[in-house]
Amino acid sequence: MSDFARPLAGQVVLVTGASGGIGAAIVERLVAEGAKALIHYSRDAQGAWQLLERIGGNGWTVQGDLSEESGPEKLWRAALELAGGRIHGLVNNAGIRSEIPLEAPSAQWRAAWRHEFQVNFFAAADLCREAVAHFRAHGGGRIINMASRAAQRGYAADALPYGSSKAALVNLTKSLARSVAGEGVVAVAIAPGWVRTDMAEQYIAQHGEAAAVADIPVGRMASPVEVAELVAFTLRPSQASLNGATLDVNGGSYIR
Repeated sequence: MSDFARPLAGQVVLVTGASGGIGAAIVERLVAEGAKALIHYSRDAQGAWQLLERIGGNGWTVQGDLSEESGPEKLWRAALELAGGRIHGLVNNAGIRSEIPLEAPSAQWRAAWRHEFQVNFFAAADLCREAVAHFRAHGGGRIINMASRAAQRGYAADALPYGSSKAALVNLTKSLARSVAGEGVVAVAIAPGWVRTDMAEQYIAQHGEAAAVADIPVGRMASPVEVAELVAFTLRPSQASLNGATLDVNGGSYIR
């Protein structure tokens, strides 16, 4: 197969939260385009191993608890060792969404914010820091941060930590893009709306599909494959001028 058909040939990419959903779709697409994937998981070891089998063993599985303060640094070190000392791309895909009403007791309110920011933002920031240091020393690299439509237009009152943490992730991406691109480090954010994942299915089960797609002009949620194709595209060496962009994938439900 030609290099044109495999534009990511020779690259090693760490994908967090990769054992299922969008993360698994990203891994499958990256490998289809020639990359090797570091499949991060927190608890779903079986899902990660099954994914590794589906991609023909073109990668590695690596465990890491991003809810722990030291988790991101440990994950990066483990991934780097598995990859033989060189990683070319980081996809910060891991994320959680919890509900905490404004009326919740103060201790629960603060705990929810701290937990969600740790996983959705602080862990991603720590991994970005590790990646930038590595990329600077090895001729460059690519960072893709999975944000959300919620970062762009705001979010529901019962899930404020999610939208806020994703907005912080967009700003982190922009700041990296302005600060380190001259050293060969390209940073891009992707901001999906509803994607057909387990999280979406839970919402549909509670509220119905009509409610989920009511404000999406194309009339359907995005598929994980759509998002994965875009992630793979942003990782191509030819796409350096996307540096600093936030790419919306929301079916027209929010247009900037």
